Amino acid sequence: MSLAWLPNAISLLRIALVAPVVLAMLDGRFEHAIVLFFIAGFSDGLDGWLAKRFGWHTRLGGILDPIADKLLVAAAFITLVYTDLVPLWLAALVVLRDVVIVGGAAAYNFLIGPVQGEPTRISKLNTALELLYVLVVLLRAAFAWPPQVAEIVLGAAVMVTVVISGIDYVWSWSRRAQRRTV
Repeated sequence: MSLAWLPNAISLLRIALVAPVVLAMLDGRFEHAIVLFFIAGFSDGLDGWLAKRFGWHTRLGGILDPIADKLLVAAAFITLVYTDLVPLWLAALVVLRDVVIVGGAAAYNFLIGPVQGEPTRISKLNTALELLYVLVVLLRAAFAWPPQVAEIVLGAAVMVTVVISGIDYVWSWSRRAQRRTV
């Protein structure tokens, strides 16, 4: 029996965890939010590792995984802005980058051809930093730890990688589209 469905199921679990994470944050149950968010963040690495390790790549998985990432990150950042734990400008950058990527992928798919999910290294680093930043913000809200400097440094790293990875996506997919249409 093949377990090739497992990475997709893990991505669906991550999508299902978005609402409980948001509700826990809104209710001020940050310890609960930390556990759920950690599970969701860990599952992001796990489904990718399983797909790569065992060759369990599917077109559905290529769509579900980034959707799960973007839903979790956007929902967390928006909720943390609402609870005054994250600055609006940083959340706006994070969400805007994801909107540009999703919009670009939809346009490419409609105008050029099917999009194969191919996250770049900077994009993977950006996602990891975003997840770590949210985790640190939640830890500070729940336990007043780690020191605020960790949150500030991670926030700056998120800002830098959001900008660089956003530009990288626009640049590389524009070149790819140009090559396909010429």
